[in-house]
Amino acid sequence: MRLSVHTVQRVAPGAPLAAEAAPPRRAALARALLALLSVTLIAACATRPPATVFQRQTSSALPTSESSATPLGAALAGPVAAHPDESGFRLLATGTDSLQMRIALARAATTTLDMQYYIANEDTTGKLLLGSALYAADRGVRVRMLVDDLNFHDIGRLMAALNSHPNIQIRVFNPYGSPSENMFTRTRNFFTNVDQFTRRMHNKATIVDNELAIVGGRNLGDEYFSASPTLQFRDLDVLAAGPVAASVSASFDEYWNSSVAYPLSVLNHQKFDPHDLDVARDELRAHWRENADPYNAKPLNATPLAQQITRDELGLIWAKWQFVADSPDKIADPEHGQMGDAMRSLLDRLNHAHSSVLIVSPYFVPHKAGVQAIRALTARGVRVAILTNSLAATDAVAVQAGYSPYRVPMLEAGAELYEFKPTQPETRDSRRVHVMGSRSRASLHAKVYVIDESTLVIGSLNLDPRSASLNTELALAIENPPIAHDAAALFKLATSPQASYRVSLATPAELASQRGSAISSPLVWTDEEDGMIRTYNLDPGAGFYRNLLTGLFLLLPVDNQL
Repeated sequence: MRLSVHTVQRVAPGAPLAAEAAPPRRAALARALLALLSVTLIAACATRPPATVFQRQTSSALPTSESSATPLGAALAGPVAAHPDESGFRLLATGTDSLQMRIALARAATTTLDMQYYIANEDTTGKLLLGSALYAADRGVRVRMLVDDLNFHDIGRLMAALNSHPNIQIRVFNPYGSPSENMFTRTRNFFTNVDQFTRRMHNKATIVDNELAIVGGRNLGDEYFSASPTLQFRDLDVLAAGPVAASVSASFDEYWNSSVAYPLSVLNHQKFDPHDLDVARDELRAHWRENADPYNAKPLNATPLAQQITRDELGLIWAKWQFVADSPDKIADPEHGQMGDAMRSLLDRLNHAHSSVLIVSPYFVPHKAGVQAIRALTARGVRVAILTNSLAATDAVAVQAGYSPYRVPMLEAGAELYEFKPTQPETRDSRRVHVMGSRSRASLHAKVYVIDESTLVIGSLNLDPRSASLNTELALAIENPPIAHDAAALFKLATSPQASYRVSLATPAELASQRGSAISSPLVWTDEEDGMIRTYNLDPGAGFYRNLLTGLFLLLPVDNQL
């Protein structure tokens, strides 16, 4: 049995649903009213024409022959030649590291800057990054930004103003409404095209001059860079240099030029003149002066990246790699229940593990097939250890409801199971945030897979049906024991009793002690706090409200949408 994630099974339009039979006259009236409502809604929300019918420029990444002439390309020429068939990598483990590296990449760009994200907010760090992109555009760099539409309501006047810059183009992927439309219109669009709405571009990448790229789990927003007063996502990115960047660029181009990537100007009809762009530029400059130091946005090493590469100071580790991204056709022209290439590639690597599989997936819904695959791996002597969010830490209670029924079967299959706690030991990032007055709740967001401590797979993939069949995803496999060992060390730290609950099956004695109590559970959660070992027999720290919501979601038939 191979590790797998169920693909989505959909009910065909018009398929009957079980229900109590109504009297003939009432049934006919109900059918007539339903038909009238459907016609009204569909007429009110005509299908949007493909993006290709609108005025937009087809563009592509900088050709390799031209990118090699950039300062970054010239600096990388020597290391690339010295490491044939390899690329350079560096893990970005903290929010501060990842923010600083994105700023450094924007500063290093001389020709192109491409960004592709599921979420891009105009918050504190978002404005710092937008300011860096604007400064690059002012230097003549071509800036392309592709954002998924699901969170597009967070993008407002500032990004629309930047879109008027001659060197900046912003496109929106798979829109179900315009930001200028009201909530009723967007909600109506959702209900008249549910299948299309549920398919989202989950990819996350930044590419500079077709030579350097950042991929991983982080979107663009304060909670991903240790800057939110309420939520801190613990995540992992990787800086990639050399030939791998061209592969990431090729994937970006495919999405950028797809039939569901709409120019922002088509969706946002605000009019801007050069004065408005100047106002935005002044606003971003003022924002930088006020926030760059407090939020550690300035690169600690002011030396240009090209010089750091030439001096071998960037900390790159050279390794063989494989980059796999889903096609945008997974959304633009979906087939029934089709699993994406990124998930297929990941599952193939997991199923061929020899000694160990470490899984970090904040949204984890294995289904019965996944449990059977875990059993097959452990039967071969492979250690399977899984880290996901606890009910108290997750930002998606519905997903927790999809995951929780499989805890006991996974443990019976021989897996180790850990659940991330909402309060974490202090790190360099958390100490900085505390100084700023924040006591944010922590939540796991990294998507990391370590196989045999020799291969690291990192990207946007969760092990759940949504990543398998609904969202588009990307996955970067790095075949290098030192990098995999570093990721395994992060896993060990994140699964320590100070950071996570160890979930285990209750012993016969523990089950006996629960007899007659109001709450009984086949599971036990264990952690350590202030040097004391603590145990629980109910999702710890979650509270009545989250437990109630989980129970409600368990009653809903949404397992394949999680």
